[in-house]
Amino acid sequence: MSPAAAPPSQGRYVPARRHGRLIFTAGMTPRQNGVLTAIGPVALSAPLDTYRDAVVLACSNALAAARSVLAPGEHLSAVLSLTVYVTAEPGFVAHSQIADFASAYLATELGEAGVASRAAIGVASLPGNAPVEIQLIASV
Repeated sequence: MSPAAAPPSQGRYVPARRHGRLIFTAGMTPRQNGVLTAIGPVALSAPLDTYRDAVVLACSNALAAARSVLAPGEHLSAVLSLTVYVTAEPGFVAHSQIADFASAYLATELGEAGVASRAAIGVASLPGNAPVEIQLIASV
């Protein structure tokens, strides 16, 4: 089986870097074919589920980046750390609930190996005005 294709980088960086049995991904936004599928901050008035697809896409991009540096026959043994950056309107406090969409996706894709330690961080802005950016650290 050939490695998964990593999403193309949007600047001078690599989508994922492997060091021994550890894989570190770059931050991934909800891009499909290089184009953001969601923009703008998470709105206070919008149902949280509005952002599920964007979070899952960003997380799937991070997972694809991690898988892209695997050798044939290797697999990810665990996601060790998940960092979810959320751009939101002032007063938004449900960052961890937005991050839950990424956690659920990883658990669906990898089972217990996808359940990681996690940080959900509110930020003022993200590249391209993305609502979310996700970074993973995984082990082989």
